[in-house]
Amino acid sequence: MIQGFVQALRVQSKIVFVIVRNMKGLTQLVVMADSPVFETAKNLSLESVIRATGEMKDAPQAPGGMEMHPEKIEVLSAAEPELPIPVVVKGSDEESEAPLRFDYRWLDLRKSEKAKIFKVWTEFEKGWRKYWDKNNFIQIYTPSFMSTPSESGAEVFEVNYFDRKAYLAQSPQFYKQMAMAAGFEKVFMVGPVFRAEQSFTTRHMTEFTGWDFEISYIKDHKDIMSAEEGMIISGFKQLKKKFPELNITVPKRPFPKITMLKAKEILKGLGVESPEPARTTEAVQSGGEHDLSPEEERAISEHVLKEKGHEFVFITEYHKSKSAFYHMRTKEGSDRSRRADLLYRGVEVTTLAQREHRIEVLEKQAKDKGMDLESLKDYLNFFRYGCPPHGGAGIGPGRFIMKMLDLPNVREATYLPRDVKRLNP
Repeated sequence: MIQGFVQALRVQSKIVFVIVRNMKGLTQLVVMADSPVFETAKNLSLESVIRATGEMKDAPQAPGGMEMHPEKIEVLSAAEPELPIPVVVKGSDEESEAPLRFDYRWLDLRKSEKAKIFKVWTEFEKGWRKYWDKNNFIQIYTPSFMSTPSESGAEVFEVNYFDRKAYLAQSPQFYKQMAMAAGFEKVFMVGPVFRAEQSFTTRHMTEFTGWDFEISYIKDHKDIMSAEEGMIISGFKQLKKKFPELNITVPKRPFPKITMLKAKEILKGLGVESPEPARTTEAVQSGGEHDLSPEEERAISEHVLKEKGHEFVFITEYHKSKSAFYHMRTKEGSDRSRRADLLYRGVEVTTLAQREHRIEVLEKQAKDKGMDLESLKDYLNFFRYGCPPHGGAGIGPGRFIMKMLDLPNVREATYLPRDVKRLNP
């Protein structure tokens, strides 16, 4: 028995060839004129869902080397004859524009190359989970509604919550740290992240899936970098095992690490100048003295690949102006924090840091950022009754997939993308 979508149909006077597609691949049906299902086969429409039963025969010219001569064909769901976008793009035909394809995303995803994107997601996450399982991480499930924004500086979605305001979580940051205060020691989570930023780049969305982890009893942020290296290697090994044809290399440890100050020196030597200090949302994304613009990220990644032969690089020791209030400083009185961003093939895929667990320091840094301590009361209380030194990371797996598969946009690596303009389907 074969069940699937009608991908191709070739009708001749005495024979009909039907190509059926499902997640196992393609199967050819051959229906002769004297078959009781000849009329059914002849009148099929592309992308209709059918079930066929019959004898399988060797056929070297057919997909998979076998074909079916069906005795019965059931039309489970007939497709309208005119498709809004083609599912099969032939030869030199161009694929539909992205906005139209995303309007009909369920048809777009019927293409085998699109389905493969999410098979890659699945295997990549399996590899990370293998690491988490082997190293005794606990999975937690945090809420998306928050009473206060979880990160300073980033735009948030404000929603009506009965008689008061609530916010959609920009990250599970506060609740991961609560797990450290609860003594969980190592946690991970997979869940939605919301960013109300007017971003129209190839790597920003208003909602995306984030992977997060947090670890207690660390010495400094280098322990977090080391842990993530292990997770990434586990993910890459799983992918290479399942998809050996992928153009990826399992990275070697340790990954290169460059301080922000050193990165700026290297970039200056390469003739890549830093943009002006950021004053708007668009300028924030272009870097500035204490951050890297997309152009700078690409340039420093190319430099590391050329000099070190490595596709990953950690940029470390960010200035306090580019660090959250809960990031620990490198030392008392320093303007630098124990934060690092991980770049992969020229794109930032992770932000990590050691968190400040000392309540008096945390309150001071929040005040220095101009934050209201009363609104942070619940969060600050996590640290009043003993909390281990800890740190963690937020990861954008969609960006990993985008770069691995050389996709033009992170939206292509997203099941149903959400951005400033898109809320459907």
